Amino acid sequence: MERWIGRVALVTGASAGIGAAICRVLVDKGMKVVGAARDEERIQALANELANKPGSLTAIKCDITKDSDILSLFASIKEKFGGVDVCINNAGMSHNHSLLEGTPQEWREMLDVNVVGLCLCTREAVASMRERNVVDGHIIHISSLSGHRVSQSLRTHFYAATKFAVRALTEGLRQELRDVKSRIRVTAISPGLVETEFASRMMKDKEEGQEVYSKFKCLQVEDIASSVVHVLSAPPHVEICDILIRPTEQAF
Repeated sequence: MERWIGRVALVTGASAGIGAAICRVLVDKGMKVVGAARDEERIQALANELANKPGSLTAIKCDITKDSDILSLFASIKEKFGGVDVCINNAGMSHNHSLLEGTPQEWREMLDVNVVGLCLCTREAVASMRERNVVDGHIIHISSLSGHRVSQSLRTHFYAATKFAVRALTEGLRQELRDVKSRIRVTAISPGLVETEFASRMMKDKEEGQEVYSKFKCLQVEDIASSVVHVLSAPPHVEICDILIRPTEQAF
């Protein structure tokens, strides 16, 4: 990770869970991290906690469903740091309804966060890298095993569709970068069930969310953050395309 010391990484969905864990580990490795989320105060609290670490964390308020917020985010990064070298698209969400019970409003929100926001952040990050001739930049999508199979959990079916889209977008971006002779690398990290606030937010009930995690052997946020470090640590001639992560006790 030595070559990333002092370089700039953007992490979306940085206020809690996987995003916060990624911020923590990258700051510890000496990177200048920009944490973006709607809850700016939680990111700032984490930034204060990490104040004496080798790197730094800057909190920026951003609603990933709003194009103007994303464009403003990248403008702020350009003004403060010059641009981004690593973009980690971590923001993601789901609603607790099957396809037969869901609403267009819920589906659009999931698409806006999980797919459209991810695409816009990626477009702006790649533009920032190419503008500054950053040849070793990296785009990392925090996806899901739900992008590789459709489970029998009815409430995750539309969520799975968004993650299948992320899988296609990852490969599509890789092909487009190859066509323009870019060496910017693209990776999707696809974990199974991770113990975070995700289920509680999906259920809109903290206890129900915790009950979901009590039924399974879950991954921890540090497991995903470690995978991000592994991906960024790969030598320049190696591109890690997709990492699937699950507990050893859990069937695929």
